[in-house]
Amino acid sequence: MDNHLGKRSARETFVPFVAVAADARPLYRQIYDGYRVAILEGRLRAGQRIPSTRALALELGISRLPVLTAFEQLLHEGYLEGRSGSGTFVASSIHELPATAASAAGAAHRRDSRDRAIATSSASSKPPQARERKAEFGAFRVSLPALDQFPNRLWARLVTRHARAMSAESMAYGDPAGYLPLRHAVADYLRTARAVACDASQVLIVSGSQMALHLCARVLLKPGDTLYFEDPGYPGARTALAATGATVRPVPVDAEGLAVRAMRPAKGGASAIYVTPSHQYPLGVSMNVARRLALLEWARRQRAWIVEDDYDSDYRYSSRPLGALQGMNGADRVIYTGTFSKVLFPALRIGYLVAPPSLVGAFLAQRLALDLFPQTLDQLVLTDFLCEGHFARHVRRMRAIYQGRRDALVAEIERRLGGLLSIVNADAGMHLTARLPAGFDDAEVVRLARARGISAIALSSCYVANTRDPGLVLGFGGVPEADLVRGVQALSQVLAEVGRR
Repeated sequence: MDNHLGKRSARETFVPFVAVAADARPLYRQIYDGYRVAILEGRLRAGQRIPSTRALALELGISRLPVLTAFEQLLHEGYLEGRSGSGTFVASSIHELPATAASAAGAAHRRDSRDRAIATSSASSKPPQARERKAEFGAFRVSLPALDQFPNRLWARLVTRHARAMSAESMAYGDPAGYLPLRHAVADYLRTARAVACDASQVLIVSGSQMALHLCARVLLKPGDTLYFEDPGYPGARTALAATGATVRPVPVDAEGLAVRAMRPAKGGASAIYVTPSHQYPLGVSMNVARRLALLEWARRQRAWIVEDDYDSDYRYSSRPLGALQGMNGADRVIYTGTFSKVLFPALRIGYLVAPPSLVGAFLAQRLALDLFPQTLDQLVLTDFLCEGHFARHVRRMRAIYQGRRDALVAEIERRLGGLLSIVNADAGMHLTARLPAGFDDAEVVRLARARGISAIALSSCYVANTRDPGLVLGFGGVPEADLVRGVQALSQVLAEVGRR
């Protein structure tokens, strides 16, 4: 149950806007007219609580007498109703509008028709994930961490610590690059755990990896530029980076990662390339050292930028986490991005971007234009979470939990779907990808699975080029083992249904 259920709504705590002026009408009449029109136009709804006469008089800076007179008239005419011990409310029967009010409402409807059409259009253009909530927490939801395992009490204690001691400085405008102690903590973490070559001056705190990618697009690309992109790759990154009008050129991915030799020269040269070298999305493979070196050399020759998305590389099960591409010789051409959404929880909305020193000023300028600065309270809390060792302990604990969930999913797929699903790679992260036999419509499989409360991603939706292998991207991080087993059972029924068609 949501925390806000059973509480007063926000609108009941505000004094409705009523204008009073030094005109010929008495004050009580201006207040009466203001409330009456607000009720008839629907700005005040049936059953909505009305603030006290004392509060309204104080808000308007007038004596209480005209307010009492206006409220008495509104009560007498049935616009308001009093409830013993509770206060004054808009009459519950007010939805039965008189004819004149209905006429006014109709006029308002016609005036607002265009705005509503725009709103309707916007709602219909939302991605399917925003509209289809049934499978939001079902089996195989990709990118969702194990929220049931997060140390909520510890986090709440840290939040309380800082919320009670918020200084005037921390409540004011912040640094557009982010809270400096947090940037130091992130830099320490990245140097130690990910072998990233950076210091705090290169770190920008952003609202998740998607914002980092939008900043990269604004700084690195302009209309007509060439953006090389992994194929298959992360559709959200493709959308963000191509938003400035860059031309996307797909580069195939095989068992050793990005096929650097397949990158054909672009007219006018290349501007940037997007890669996930440590744990390729969606195939899960890791780019080997030879290809990493070749990619860095390519960027040097082309004077192109590499956008490295290191979205979930803390979790590896067959070896230690791989070092970042950015930490190798050639870091001056790499923009490194990451997020705490998958390691902690998505609603935190804190990610980071490590820019080469030559680009820090440009990224800061774009950050200022876009969002001024990141909110402060969660930065303070996260700083303590990192510096007091809670983060490292959480990652170690979650690595064991995710490995158990990965093992359960792999075992159940092999037992029930060994002849249909072929796992590509399951050595790291919180998802795995499995290929389907040629001829299967993976988009149809996903559609039917959603109707059963199962969330998955069609592998074909991750491709840019026309040649698309069918398959499924299956998340396991946010799903208990028993639910994964039941999910595979339901998925087997869906695949059987699609296979019969």
